[in-house]
Amino acid sequence: MVGLLLRYLRTNSWKQEMKVGSKNYRTIWLNEANDKVVCAIDQRYLPHEFVIENMSTLEEVCVSIKDMHIRGAGLIGATAGYGMHIATLEAKRKKDGEAYLQEAAKKLKATRPTAVNLEWAVNRQLQAIAKVKTIEEKIYVAKQTAQLIADEDANHCKQIGEHGVKLIAAISEKKKGETVNILTHCNAGWLAFVDYGSATAPMYEAQKRGIKIHVWVDETRPRNQGASLTAWELLQQGVPHTVIADNTGGHLMQHGMVDLVITGADRVTNAGDAANKIGTYLKALAAKDNDVPFYVALPSSTFDWKISDGVKEIEIEERNADEVKYMQGWCDGKIKTVLVTPMESNAVNYGFDVTPARLITGLITERGISKANKKSIQELFPEDK
Repeated sequence: MVGLLLRYLRTNSWKQEMKVGSKNYRTIWLNEANDKVVCAIDQRYLPHEFVIENMSTLEEVCVSIKDMHIRGAGLIGATAGYGMHIATLEAKRKKDGEAYLQEAAKKLKATRPTAVNLEWAVNRQLQAIAKVKTIEEKIYVAKQTAQLIADEDANHCKQIGEHGVKLIAAISEKKKGETVNILTHCNAGWLAFVDYGSATAPMYEAQKRGIKIHVWVDETRPRNQGASLTAWELLQQGVPHTVIADNTGGHLMQHGMVDLVITGADRVTNAGDAANKIGTYLKALAAKDNDVPFYVALPSSTFDWKISDGVKEIEIEERNADEVKYMQGWCDGKIKTVLVTPMESNAVNYGFDVTPARLITGLITERGISKANKKSIQELFPEDK
């Protein structure tokens, strides 16, 4: 196994849970020496190198989101929040600062259309800075709001873990303490949020409580977020896991080797349809056919309260076909990119699919577990009807 190359290490002053080696990290933070610089783990280099990216311009933030230096619903939202903080700093140097802030908001929202957390965070920043008049006040409020968004994301994921672990504990009790096998797709871990993760939070909480678990990790083509990110962070946390090809999950379920499926989501409708990384829908179908409970873990910022029909109403991002045609890996001491298809072959790259609510056993949120239907969701979040 290739050793982890640590290019840059630091210890943050706030309370954190997730580890890289022996140090605790969040995925994004303000530079302690210069709060005009946003620091984030650059996920393009994982699992082989650990790299910190420094962002000091709005353009750099937009590129980091669009080109997936950072990715994952909660982290995209938190990064957008910090992006608006940087935008207020840049607005101070513009003739029409208000117009610049509106334009900055549009640029951020355009970077990743499926993840609703992004739009939610930008709108929250716009509402916050609209309440004050001077640019200095706006800079201060934007900074505080960005940090609040990040802190809330971490706290909500921690609460998701505390609610979701009850599902794992119940299965463990039924199996008389034998290992609970959990399957997950893509990365909805702490790398996809600010801390803890959504789908992984119940797993980490189970580990903390001494419940035996094992995680089946889908590789998650075409960008391999499962193989490169989920496996890496589970390894850092000491959680037993096995990486599998994307098409293996159905076989495992047929043979009783999966007790529970937990995935994340990038957008969930008010009726419970969930958009997540491409391939999630197929796992839900296999789970349904084999009576395996299928749960989606998400903070409330991932709900899109305006829409009900995910298949018809959620915009599915189509990404560059080169993500399908090329793969990245470690070779001869370097990260290299190789072509895996005929050069002339066409490829298509849909980033997400939608799992209908009828295939989802339940939604794990910071307020508790609900059924995937409008009535149950509204009981947990009555203010968002």
